[in-house]
Formats: sequence, structure tokens, C-alpha cells
Amino acid sequence: IPAVLQAATAAGLGLLTAMRLAAGELSAYFRIAAGVSGVNLGLSLALFGAGHLVGLSVGLALLLGIAIAWLGAVPILSALAPAAGGNMADLALHVWSTQVRFIGAGAIAVSALWTLARLARPVATGLVSTLATVRHRKDAHPTDVDLSPFAIASWTLVCLAIVVGLVLVFVHGTPLQGYTPRLVIITILFVVLGGFLVSAICGYLAGLVGSTNSPVSGVGILAILLYAGLLTALIPAAGAGGTRALVAFALFTLSIVFAASVTSNDNLQDLKTGQLVGAAPWAQQIALIVGILAGAVIIPPVLDLLAHAYGFAGQAGAPAVTGHAPLPAPQAVLISALARGVFGDTLNHSMLLIGAAIGAAVVALDEFLGARKMLRLPPLGVCIGIYLPMSASLAVVLGALVSEWFKRRARRGPAPERRLQLGVLAASGLIVGESLFGVTLAALIVESGQAAPLALVAADFHWAPVIGIMVFAGAVFGLYRWILRSQP
Repeated sequence: IPAVLQAATAAGLGLLTAMRLAAGELSAYFRIAAGVSGVNLGLSLALFGAGHLVGLSVGLALLLGIAIAWLGAVPILSALAPAAGGNMADLALHVWSTQVRFIGAGAIAVSALWTLARLARPVATGLVSTLATVRHRKDAHPTDVDLSPFAIASWTLVCLAIVVGLVLVFVHGTPLQGYTPRLVIITILFVVLGGFLVSAICGYLAGLVGSTNSPVSGVGILAILLYAGLLTALIPAAGAGGTRALVAFALFTLSIVFAASVTSNDNLQDLKTGQLVGAAPWAQQIALIVGILAGAVIIPPVLDLLAHAYGFAGQAGAPAVTGHAPLPAPQAVLISALARGVFGDTLNHSMLLIGAAIGAAVVALDEFLGARKMLRLPPLGVCIGIYLPMSASLAVVLGALVSEWFKRRARRGPAPERRLQLGVLAASGLIVGESLFGVTLAALIVESGQAAPLALVAADFHWAPVIGIMVFAGAVFGLYRWILRSQP
């Protein structure tokens, strides 16, 4: 009931936004000395719900990252920009997108390397334990039996055959066609070795802190820098067309590795749940394979629908329906920019090095707080706060702070565990409701051919910000008030 109720609430706010009666975000830009900065809060109940789920530690880490970016880097770099006297909003966003996000990328790279170093031993131990379990499979308890090595090897070969087929289709008719055998070998090696390492790292952290906090973006940044450098050394680009093809091919291959990493996050969570209830791993693994196949059928049409309705930042060609800002896709934009920088030798090395120094300082701060038994600030959370758009992260911070207040209040009342569980269900409902409405609205946009098919007023409706704030705050207040007053 709480999940369904909050899903309906989030969808309702989405409907008001689509009708242009409520604003989807609030922004203000201002000067700090000779530079500029700004605040941008997305009135998204889904992001607020995500903040409730990730908790106070990650929320504060994101807040520190936002402060580093928008109270430090953006004002300083905008003050040094030649066009410092121009429009404040345009200048602030330009500085953030062309310089500050690369600071975030450098910081993420250092944090990811630190995470890799710390995980080397537990990942190796887990691998040895898994191999030992396989050797004693016949004597194992039914709840410890995985799929047979033959089945695993067979599925692996099927997947690799699909990868080879995709490579052949991708390079056909492109400037890379003459390098097809070499690209097939490089891709297979990268997918097998890179996919294994990335899946092990992200899956392990998902098991420790949940899939929401898994460092997929950080590891992806390291992977694209490594893979793009490898392709640059082994595949000479034939002019601008060859360079563009290499960038596209690098992103195509990385998408396979990304798919493996995010799948490992969810699968390990599912397998742990099965262990708690006494399920047989082999049966779960069959169900997970079915789930992967189902996702492969459902996800591409949904993404294609969103591309036609909204478009994505940096998308080649305009979407079928124009008239609104494209979906930002910040991780994809950053990773593609890094790939273009490596192949075109235009990487902003100075910003990356500054980011690396900030990343090292953040790691040192987290270790200091850990040694003092204080609330830790996950380094990757801080660094992601630097490079994510503020509109996508500030609402998460707000959700994390409010959820901490809620958790303290819930623990002081009767049936605290039940109320905490209701909070999780309600936050999940906010995410689901807004997401489903977004996809439904995309279908209406494509079907009608209008950018705002549900709009009742003009885009500059004067009361939209006020209504947006009131509905957002009212939904949050009503959510926690209902849970805290609910009877056991």
C-alpha cells in the first residue's frame, strides 16, 4: 500500500509538470566575487526517494562534491574565463560542462583506483572460494550448488559468439572494416578480462553497500581511458571519419562491459536474498538468465522511445519531437567526451590532474574520518557529486538529509523496524511512479508529435515554481507524517 500510494503521488507530480502547472526544477545563478555560481534543484520525487535509500553518508558525500564544484571550481574558473561578463547561467553551465566535469572525472579515477587496491585481496579470496566450491560440487548441500561448469562455459561461448556477431555488424561499411580481425580479438579480450574485473569489483561493493552505491561510473571512466588508449595504439585512425568510428566502437564495446557490471550488481543482490531464504543457486541462476533475456527484449524499445521523445544530450541528429531539453545522461556524455579526447588528443589534462589531486585529498579525508570512528564520506560519492548536474544530485542530498531525520524519529516510536521498512517501500514507490509516468509521457509525445501534449498553460506560467514547491514539499511532508503516525 505505501509503495503504490507514493508511486501514484510521484506520478501525480509528474502529471502536473507535464501540464506545465508545476515547475520541474528551480534554478538561480549569482555572482561570487569575479566569478559566477548557481543553485539548481530538480523537483523530482524519484531522486528524493533515491536519497532516502542511499542514506546520510552518501548524501553528505554528494553535498561535499557539489560544494567543491559550485562553491569552488565554477566561481574560480568562471572568473578566469574571457567572457566573465556574459550571461551568468550560460557562463556557469559552460564552465561546468567543459572544465569542472573533467575535474570530477580525474577525481573519480583516483577514487576508483583506490577502491581497486582495497578490493584486490577480498576479490581474490572470493574467487578462490568459488573455485573450491566448484571442485566439491558433488558433496555440496543443495543450497550451495551452482550451475555446472559445462553450462557456464556453454553460456559464455554463446555470449562471446553474440559479441563477435555484433562487432562484425558494427564495423561493416565503416573506415574500421579493414581492421575487423584485430578488432574482434581486442574486443573479446577486453570483454572477458575487463568484464570480469569490473563485474567483480562492482558486484563486491554492491554486496557491501548495495547496488545504488556501486562505483560503475568510476570504473567505467578508468575502462574507457584504458580501452581508448589501447585502440589508439593498435588501430591507426583514417582521418576524421576513422576517429569518429573509433570513438563509437570504443563506446559500443564499453557498453557490453557496463552491461556486465550492472548485471553483477543486481544478480549478487538476488543471490544473497536467495541464500537467506534457502534457495538453490542453480535455480536462481536459471531465473536470472531468463531475466537477462527479458531485459534485452524490453529495454531497447524503451530507450528508443525516450530517444524519439526527448533525445539525449550529445545525440547525433535531433529527436523525432523537439521543443524541450534533451535528457542529460551525464555519465554517458562524460565518458564519450573522454573517449573523444583520447582519440583526438584533446583531453583536458590540466583539469584531470586537478581532479586527481582532489580525489587523493578526498580519499585521505575519508581514511582520517574512518580512523577517528566518525561518519565516513565515500570518496566516489564526493567525486560523483562534482561531475553530476546539480539538478540530479541536490534532490538526492535533500532526500538523504530528510530520511536521517525520519529514521531518528521512527526509532523513538513504537514498532521502529516496521516504520523503517515502510519508509523504504514508500521511497521505492516514488522512484517507480515517476519513472513509469516518464515512459508513459514519452509514448504520448511520440504518438502526438507534440513536445508537451498535456500542457494546459504556456511554458512561462508564472505560478509554476510556487505550485511545484508546494506539491513537492506537501508530498514529502505527507509521506513521512503518514508513516510516523501509522499504527503497528
